Amino acid sequence: MRLDELRLINEAKRGNKEALTRLIEENIDILIGFVFKMTGDSHLSQDIVQETLLKAIINLDKFLPKAKFSTWLIKIAINVYRDYLKKNKKESSLEESLKASEQSVEESAISNHEYSQILATIQSLPYKFRVVFILKHFYGYKYNEIAKILHCPVGTVRSRLHYAVKFLIDELKRKGILDNEDKKI
Repeated sequence: MRLDELRLINEAKRGNKEALTRLIEENIDILIGFVFKMTGDSHLSQDIVQETLLKAIINLDKFLPKAKFSTWLIKIAINVYRDYLKKNKKESSLEESLKASEQSVEESAISNHEYSQILATIQSLPYKFRVVFILKHFYGYKYNEIAKILHCPVGTVRSRLHYAVKFLIDELKRKGILDNEDKKI
């Protein structure tokens, strides 16, 4: 954790609204990106981000700076999203959110179509595999960090990631996005 971030956290805990605002501004993009990758739905993402920030602000005094502030926000977002899934017992599809969003001509290009197919394939992973894949490959968390975020053993993280990568490679090959010679995502 950066010293500047630690200073902001301590000031925010003492009631400094400017420090809290800056802390949130410095971490909001990470949170928004993570939540959208998990849900694939811009409207649902906004709701989860808002609820996550509200919970973070209310519980700021409980935050122990053992990890980065963004890691704590992601952990809260995971719990908010998990609660949403339990309540709704379904996952929003990426296709619905793509139809709902306005697309420019550039977004209709082939590379974006392939990117959409890749995101849709990631969205088709069951939650427990998708969250591990996103934390590792989009955000670069280490196995032990992911294990702490998800409250599971490192071996479970490794096996879920192995399954996710194998599934994604197989699906992307089946869809013609990867050649049989391509081995990495």
